[in-house]
Amino acid sequence: MPPPRAENPPSLDPTEDSDINAAAQDLTRPALPRQPRAQGELVLSARLRGGQSRIGALRQQGSLKALFPHGSGAALKAVFLNTGGGVTGGDRFSLRADAEPGASLTLTSQAAERIYRAQPGEVGRVATRLAAGAGATLHWLPQETIVFEGAALERRIDAELDETASFLAVEPLIFGRAAMNERVHDARLEDRWRIRRGGELVFADTLRMAGDIDALLCRPGLAEGARAMASLLLVRPHAGDMAAPLRAAIGPQGACSEIRPGVLFARILAEDGFALRRSLIPAIRLLAGGDIPRPWML
Repeated sequence: MPPPRAENPPSLDPTEDSDINAAAQDLTRPALPRQPRAQGELVLSARLRGGQSRIGALRQQGSLKALFPHGSGAALKAVFLNTGGGVTGGDRFSLRADAEPGASLTLTSQAAERIYRAQPGEVGRVATRLAAGAGATLHWLPQETIVFEGAALERRIDAELDETASFLAVEPLIFGRAAMNERVHDARLEDRWRIRRGGELVFADTLRMAGDIDALLCRPGLAEGARAMASLLLVRPHAGDMAAPLRAAIGPQGACSEIRPGVLFARILAEDGFALRRSLIPAIRLLAGGDIPRPWML
């Protein structure tokens, strides 16, 4: 009587045994210590009440918090902060902010965000979702993000805007601190923007940099040695009317263009964070139609 047939015959692939042996060897190697992970979530909405924008909804947990400084004006002003002290590999942060119909909401950060060294294979992720209803005004004005040696960050901004809403966003980036003579020779950054108005995608931008970022920034077609940059976006009816004043405000270190009706985009380069602010602060004041949030002045 013939022997029973094996239901799962052995593999004839000669590489399989070597793969198994390699996996077994990996199990004997000491695992790298995993970094502490910070997590945070902030959900906020501004609602129009009696002609003033007030908190409509608020939820915060983990390492992401919001403060609401006192001040005059009809807009709701919110300052968010990361109590974890920075972002490193494995960290996860999520922020959702809505300006409901007719409301006005301005968001900024308490201080510059720092992106620290990550262990191999680990990435910090920050997701921001913004929305502005009919006739609403939403200003997203965080302070600088400082990228340090060995950092790994994936960040995305998604915004859903009504056709009659006004939206202003800025994201400044600094690669190493000039005062400390820092250079970023090994890091990874992905910054992704997707902006929709009336359900239609009107702006998409993805910045990816990996490896020797200092060498990349020295390329003439990229930054010509500048180690600080900022992206500035204005989406509102007749945004193009601000193109000429914006060019005058940012000077020769930047450029702007109305890339489609109602969508004005600018990018500014500077040698360091201080020089960047000299161009960026007047530009924000111009497009916001008022003073810059107080944390920027500290």
